[in-house]
Amino acid sequence: MTILIIIVLLVILVAGWVMSTQRRLVVMDENINNAMRQIGVQLSSRFDALTALLDLAKGYAAHESQTLIETIKSRRSVITATSTPQDVLKQEGVISEALGRISMVAERYPELKASESYKKCMDAVDSYEKMVRTSRLIYNDSVTKLNREIRMFPVSLLAAPFGFHARDYLEAVEAAQRVTDNGLRIQARYIDAGRKNRPGGVNPCGYITIHETGNAARGADAAAHGSYLNSAA
Repeated sequence: MTILIIIVLLVILVAGWVMSTQRRLVVMDENINNAMRQIGVQLSSRFDALTALLDLAKGYAAHESQTLIETIKSRRSVITATSTPQDVLKQEGVISEALGRISMVAERYPELKASESYKKCMDAVDSYEKMVRTSRLIYNDSVTKLNREIRMFPVSLLAAPFGFHARDYLEAVEAAQRVTDNGLRIQARYIDAGRKNRPGGVNPCGYITIHETGNAARGADAAAHGSYLNSAA
């Protein structure tokens, strides 16, 4: 009789532990889904701000802006709780590419770049990007907690049967490479304010110098000139 009672108690304890573990894993999994859902909301808002920016650019480059709007519509997809990090990266890539092309348009039309509406739209795009970065951190932190939990014994014995598997992390997407109209890569190198530099003196942080050279020989190209100017006097 005593043995039977012990067995029943052990079964109850194990069942209780299994149920508690399953609920804990569900909560962790839902935290990941909620973080992904928030990323989707912020990406959608960023797309809307980007579209508003393109509508503004129509007054300066109508054909290019309309073409880009149609491209975005065809490549845009909704990020939901069940979307994968790869889905997010694809959408961020679309945004990054569009921003690069908008920047090229703005460089050709200084009055567009100087307008308050353009600045407000860009501020909105940047603001939502900061929110996405915050949600990405929350997402990756939630993934870390779940992945660590399901690798630990004895939880690892229950994870797979209950349908829980390691989740992928969401990596940051690199900004699109800016290029000129004829496809040349644009490199921006800045000398810190107050820093000594060649050919002598201290950088007053009051000017922007655009250097172009036809000499592509190593040690004499634009990159070499930039390194020379950025070295201490």
